[in-house]
Amino acid sequence: MSANANETPLLSIRDLQIDFPTQNGSVRAVDGVNLDLFTGETLAIVGESGSGKSTTVHAIVNLLPGLGTVTGGSIVFDGQELVGASEKELEHIRGRQIGFVPQDPMSNLNPVWSIGFQVEEAIRANGVAAGKKEVRQAAIEVLRRAGLSDAEMRLKQFPHQFSGGMRQRVLIGIGLSANPKLLIADEPTSALDVTVQRTILDYLGELTREKNTSVILITHDLGLAAERAEKLVVMYQGKVVEAGPSREILQNPLHPYTQRLVAAAPSLASRRLAAGLTVSQVASEFDLTAVAAKRDKRVEQADTVIALSNVTKTYSIRGSGFRSTPFTAVNDVSFHIKRGTTMALVGESGSGKSTVAKMVLGLEKITSGEIRIDGSNVAAMGRKELFALRGRMQPVFQDPYGSLDPLRNIANTIAEPLETHKVGTRKERTARVKELLEQVSLPWSISGRYPGELSGGQRQRVAIARALALKPDIVVLDEAVSALDVLVQAQILELLTQLQDELDLTYLFITHDLAVVRVIADEVSVMKQGEIVERGSTNAIFENPREDYTRNLLEAIPGANIRLGV
Repeated sequence: MSANANETPLLSIRDLQIDFPTQNGSVRAVDGVNLDLFTGETLAIVGESGSGKSTTVHAIVNLLPGLGTVTGGSIVFDGQELVGASEKELEHIRGRQIGFVPQDPMSNLNPVWSIGFQVEEAIRANGVAAGKKEVRQAAIEVLRRAGLSDAEMRLKQFPHQFSGGMRQRVLIGIGLSANPKLLIADEPTSALDVTVQRTILDYLGELTREKNTSVILITHDLGLAAERAEKLVVMYQGKVVEAGPSREILQNPLHPYTQRLVAAAPSLASRRLAAGLTVSQVASEFDLTAVAAKRDKRVEQADTVIALSNVTKTYSIRGSGFRSTPFTAVNDVSFHIKRGTTMALVGESGSGKSTVAKMVLGLEKITSGEIRIDGSNVAAMGRKELFALRGRMQPVFQDPYGSLDPLRNIANTIAEPLETHKVGTRKERTARVKELLEQVSLPWSISGRYPGELSGGQRQRVAIARALALKPDIVVLDEAVSALDVLVQAQILELLTQLQDELDLTYLFITHDLAVVRVIADEVSVMKQGEIVERGSTNAIFENPREDYTRNLLEAIPGANIRLGV
């Protein structure tokens, strides 16, 4: 890195303004942004959803969503002004000189086209190679450089046959295929577990250092930003509120919004808890160390409400012809959860966590073993008993938009379980919906709105309100906060802790984010390849992990090498 006074920035943005049309005129999404990026530097832009960070980088390559328009300012890349450049000029820059890695690999890879077809298409478009044989060889090299084994065979496969980490590697490979001078990575690892995230970011760092490529990393995780980037830009409501060397900002955040981000970042809160530090000097409404301090559960005295004994789940995977091969997703899993406490089930993607959650909820049948809820064997229950049990156990899923019916307004969405279980009159159900909205800190005024009119955090609060409608005593949370930015995530974690205290709820908390576990959980079970490899109190697991696998998960939490200033 390092820019001196005589060096010209590779990218220079000055007084950038971006507007989006509305029914009543327009709204300014980016307002007066300035930043410089030098050759070989990595710069991270952080901020909550809607802060303008993704809009800013999309403007660089003129890929603004909807009818967004640059209405003022300048974007100079490698000496060329991009604002007002022709589409032909931009086509020559996109891919070839500026690579782009989007957030969600599944929605950015066409599911009906093979991986090879999509990589080869990018290679041709970016002028990396011409001729069928040369393009094919270049595609193999892209996948090989992306760290994928059997690259030639992988070209024939489709996106659904790749794991999330493998799909993200393909997108990074495509983004770097033309050896661009600048790579923009927009939340490239937010949906990945911590070990895959570390592998992907290590790989990205290795390739960009090798070619001296500049990188703009968009993220909402300050720990990750400070660990991976030399410079940090903090955005809030379309403006840059703080900028400078990453670690300086992290150790001494000056702007109140940056202070809130530092206090709410799970990776940093996890490290503060481990070091016995607080952030009392940071003015923050949602300090995760304070959330963790409220967790004073009487784990030893509580009775067991959920007990799994030697639970196994085997699927039949169809192979060639009419033969099928058994696949064991969960193998001989045993644990118990005490009333009013939180058990976190953690592990990498594909470890079997969500399958366990589905079996507890009765959405998947167990192959062998036993699940007991308050001593009753779930497998032995009849339809009527199982229906009643499901009223006591409610799920909250990862994607609040996908789990809410877009055609139902909020009041009807929350009332749906009450209607299904025939609870109360219409007037009583309306009163219950009002009570639930109040419990999750949402105003009654949103009851007539639809999911698409709410923010991600509001939608997740609605999902929690719906889960609480039948007054359950067990809530299964499957990656319920992983899709949220850190401030909203902190609010939801605070809400879950408060509701648990008030209603004596028992949580099964499924997550790949160990930083969040440190804040929310009383006990932890660590899963690997369908089996539980380690179990214990949260403090014991974090302070004295026995298994190498657990230690690897903990070491992969971003920010491990950063000295905390708060």
